[in-house]
Amino acid sequence: MSVPTSLELSDSRDVDSIPRAVSALSASMVSRDWEYARHQHRKAQLLYSVRGVLNCETEEGVWIVPPQCAVWIPGGLAHSSRGAGRTECYCLFVEPGAAADLPQSCCTLAVSPLLRELLLKAAEFPELYPSGGREERLIATLLDELVVAPVEDLHLPMPRDPRLRRLAEQLLAEPSDKTSMADWASRIGMSERNMSRLLLQEIGLSFGRWRRQLHVILSLQRLTRGDSVQTVALELGYENASGFVTMFRKAVGKPPARYLAERSGHSEPKLNVPTITLSEYIV
Repeated sequence: MSVPTSLELSDSRDVDSIPRAVSALSASMVSRDWEYARHQHRKAQLLYSVRGVLNCETEEGVWIVPPQCAVWIPGGLAHSSRGAGRTECYCLFVEPGAAADLPQSCCTLAVSPLLRELLLKAAEFPELYPSGGREERLIATLLDELVVAPVEDLHLPMPRDPRLRRLAEQLLAEPSDKTSMADWASRIGMSERNMSRLLLQEIGLSFGRWRRQLHVILSLQRLTRGDSVQTVALELGYENASGFVTMFRKAVGKPPARYLAERSGHSEPKLNVPTITLSEYIV
């Protein structure tokens, strides 16, 4: 089943009007790449990746969702989303106030085996599942697991200052650029000291840590797509694969091959549930 690469809002189904605290659905994408323009839901949304890398972008930054992770998007937050290559995912829409202590801001979450199975089971439920029954009890357990899901550090914050935003966009377009911080400051019309101070103030990261986070995010997209470590290392400006692997391990705590293997070791869901295309529900 293929889907269009763009989406008309008028074609989407209104998940915000479903009179249940939580609604879950599955979605498959077989197109090479897809992207949905900025939009928002009244309900909060969890987007869980079974296969492929998903991206969620807001005004504040970019969140990456590798397999077996999910991105949490609070209700009312404008966002765009896209996938690289073939993707399979599950979507959860949650009413505001459905559970205490749910995340208040956008974040990437690690999905435990229990939370994964609860998500897959919830996707089997009819849209108007009975209130007060086993479905509702399972949903309550799902929310409990969601509250304690650990946050993954897979966020690329984006500055608001126009000069820093220009810097960020240029590095996104040319991630292999090795220009020094001093030269970048000169390019955007700032002193190195002011640039460093403003970066810390706006995104909480130094220039070096921000660029390293950018490389982690871009490398996960490309490695999941099937590119080799050597190819990705050269594309990102590293002289060899060893330097790239060292950077990746420092950033996420393990080398890329191990990181991805741990997220692809789950069997794919074999549930007899209807599958929709993402054009039915704005992601």
